[in-house]
Amino acid sequence: MKNEKLIAIVTGGSGGFGAGMAEALSQVGHIVYITGRNEKKLTEAAERVGAIPVVSDATNPADWDRVVTKVMEDQGRIDVLVNNAGAGGRIAPLEEQTDEEIAHSISLNLTSAIFGCRRIGAIMKRQGSGCIINVSSVCAKYSWPGWSVYSAAKAGVERLGKGLYAELREFGVRVTTLTPSWGATEFGAASSIEGHPTLEPSVRERCIQPEDMGRLVVDVVNTPSHLELLELTVLPTVQEIAPL
Repeated sequence: MKNEKLIAIVTGGSGGFGAGMAEALSQVGHIVYITGRNEKKLTEAAERVGAIPVVSDATNPADWDRVVTKVMEDQGRIDVLVNNAGAGGRIAPLEEQTDEEIAHSISLNLTSAIFGCRRIGAIMKRQGSGCIINVSSVCAKYSWPGWSVYSAAKAGVERLGKGLYAELREFGVRVTTLTPSWGATEFGAASSIEGHPTLEPSVRERCIQPEDMGRLVVDVVNTPSHLELLELTVLPTVQEIAPL
């Protein structure tokens, strides 16, 4: 896919990793659509990163249909899907979470990606090419107290990627699970994680930056089309995970 002008969709593109990935794809000449629920934040991000905003909720199937219809009517194809939308929700022991909080976390962190892959994977299959990048989390690989529901959802994203690899490989569609850890994003604050190291400025500046994720996504997209990058895990050196 190198040196081609591709059509990309990045969910959760109004800030953080999503905006960084959208900006990097735009800077190398691709046409990028970003999605998100907050119209003001999404519009501002689109202007900043050079993308096209489509206000939508990744957990809503009807919104996915609307996004896909718009991009296909505008461009006639979709080459790259980055399923980035997600959030930690309320990080707390399982017994303290409500059924509604649990259902929302699974919907936002797992089901939304399945909805997108179902629709756009079918388009890429007909095209005979495409690149799907599902953003997971190290919580899918390691366990910390309070993260059980979020971890379960992200572990599902990893299995989703492997299943789609088996389903789409022969049709020229590649699927990568991109697994980051501590990021310089609003994730920690949004999840009300008291005392999380990423809230400390001196640590935060050494975490994964949105532009770091952008460069990784461009590299994944530029990987020769006859090669599969099934999984890519990135940790900031400031974070120690032991035992690994």
